[in-house]
Amino acid sequence: MPRTARQFWIRTPGRGEMVTSPLGPRGADQALVRALYSGISRGTESLVYRGEVPPSQHQVMRAPFQEGDFPGPVKYGYSSVGEVLEAPDQPERPLVGRHVFCLHPHQDFYLVPAGAVHVLPDGLPPQRAVLAANMETALNAVWDARPSAGDRIVVIGGGVVGLLVAVLCRRIPATRVTLVDIDPSREAVARGLGLEFSDVAPAGADADFVFHASGNPQGLEAALSVAGIEATVV
Repeated sequence: MPRTARQFWIRTPGRGEMVTSPLGPRGADQALVRALYSGISRGTESLVYRGEVPPSQHQVMRAPFQEGDFPGPVKYGYSSVGEVLEAPDQPERPLVGRHVFCLHPHQDFYLVPAGAVHVLPDGLPPQRAVLAANMETALNAVWDARPSAGDRIVVIGGGVVGLLVAVLCRRIPATRVTLVDIDPSREAVARGLGLEFSDVAPAGADADFVFHASGNPQGLEAALSVAGIEATVV
C-alpha cells in the first residue's frame, strides 16, 4: 500500500500546486483507489481556481471529498476514475482489480468508503467514464424539463453537457433535436451522434423545450429567441 499521495491544491485564487501528503492506513470499510483519469470541469473548476465562488454558494458547491474551504487553500474535484487496489472482503460485491468512478478531487491514490465507488460497466473505457459527473448534470436537466415523444427540442451550447443533454433527448421517440453552437467545428460530433446542428439560433424553431448549456449570456438570449409559446427553458 502506498504511504503518500500526490494531490492538487488551489492555494490562493489563480495559484495551484501539487502536494505530497501522507496516506493513512486503510480502514476496515474503505477502498484504496489508484487514479487512472481525473476529469476537470471547465466551468465549475475554473470558478474555483479563480476564487470566484460566491460566499452564498460555498456550502452548496462543496464536493463530497473536498478538503479546505473556498477560496483557498482547497482541494477540489469530483470526477475520478481508477482501479481498486484494496477493499473490504465482500463476496457479493468484489472490488479489488475493478475500474471504478468516484466523486473525488485530483489525487493519485486515495482512501474512501467502499460504498463511495461505483464499478464501471463491462466494456466502458475508463477514460470515457470521467464523463459520469457531466452525465449526471445532463440527466437531471432532462428530468427537470420532462420532454416527451414528438417534442421539438433545441440545445444551446455544444460542450460536453450540451451534447449529453441532446443525446438523451434524441432517445425519446419522435423528438426533433437541434444542437446550436457558434463553433462550426462541433458539427461533426453532433452529426456523428445523430443530431441536427446549426451555428445560429434557428429561425422559427418554435421549440417546446430549450436547454441553455453555453454558459454565456448571449446563449440565454438565443435560448429565449427559439422558445415557442408556453415552452420550457432550462
